[in-house]
Amino acid sequence: MAKSFRTLDDIGDIRGKRVLVREDLNVPFADGQVTDDTRLRATVATVSELADKGAIVLILAHFGRPKGVPSPELSLAQIVKPYEAVLGRPVRYIDWEGDAANVAMLQPGDIAVLENTRFFGGEEKNDPAVVDRFAALGDIYVNDAFSAAHRAHASTEGLAHKLPAYAGRAMEAELDALQKALGEPEHPVAAVVGGAKVSTKLAVLKHLVGKVDHLIIGGGMANTFLAARGVNVGKSLCEHDLTGTADEIMEAADRAGCTVHLPYDVVVAKEFKPNPPTRTVNVHEVAADEMILDVGPAAVEALGDVLKNCRTLVWNGPLGAFETPPFDAATVALAKTAAALTVDGSLVSVAGGGDTVAALNHAGVADEFTFVSTAGGAFLEWMEGRELPGVAALMR
Repeated sequence: MAKSFRTLDDIGDIRGKRVLVREDLNVPFADGQVTDDTRLRATVATVSELADKGAIVLILAHFGRPKGVPSPELSLAQIVKPYEAVLGRPVRYIDWEGDAANVAMLQPGDIAVLENTRFFGGEEKNDPAVVDRFAALGDIYVNDAFSAAHRAHASTEGLAHKLPAYAGRAMEAELDALQKALGEPEHPVAAVVGGAKVSTKLAVLKHLVGKVDHLIIGGGMANTFLAARGVNVGKSLCEHDLTGTADEIMEAADRAGCTVHLPYDVVVAKEFKPNPPTRTVNVHEVAADEMILDVGPAAVEALGDVLKNCRTLVWNGPLGAFETPPFDAATVALAKTAAALTVDGSLVSVAGGGDTVAALNHAGVADEFTFVSTAGGAFLEWMEGRELPGVAALMR
């Protein structure tokens, strides 16, 4: 089936062509070392393919938040050596000073990282002058950075209107997975939405109730929904001012035929710290001085049965305070169930968001999900049903 967006398969002969590739090289960096190279590894397929086909690969990326002011601490020069190690081939660094002359010296197959795009104040404003500055360096534009696709910046959106534009392999994989998850999913569809606060996921919840068959709510936000149903949640994190909104979401779910799943047994403690004394109780038995910190085992088993009857799963956010044991138990258990169903071939599982990736890695199952997105804001905005400017610009 033809894709709705242009990919590298549509690009034609690129030998000797200068290809501007927007990647996400905004990696965690401490004491001169990249502490997590996940984003660097995600670029390898696109960059290697273009270089192998004889393109001159010019990588555009941001690093940190320089706000238009160049600074050595936020220079991409310091990423070049770690990036070479990941790519397994030489990588040049090109400063914006004399960039055109330095780009002109590159040969087919060469790879260069251009300096931090955010050293230009107009990058984040999608300033036409900055777009023109970037466009003058290349013949073709490839966007491979889904994690930045929710921003209409010069390097993520503006360039797609100045040069022939295509999705890179990482972007393509992301868009294919998202299409399978919510665009044209196989039903029944389940969504797991966790996290601390309803307020940060309101738009997600409102969008999902019209898209999925089962909405599983966990984390601190589940407490707000429980409170809306008249449950006393004790000292639990709860947005009592949003119980009316929670009611509206549950009513919208009823109208749409979406079943909302809230925990009916929970793990509680009087203190939020590693391995405190805990109790597993029915939600109606939470004491005034206790806080809900995880979903209970009976509810998790029931949720596992829900997933066994589903064909598609979208997951964003943990079920409990997973960073603090033993409140990781529910997230780990349900993640392992989802992973096993995925491996068996009965479930398409797509997950994303920073906490989610960390939780699935903690459970040891990230590699067993169909697709795990490392994008944070872009993944969340996609779950809200919003158009992502960087993606829209690549559509046919």
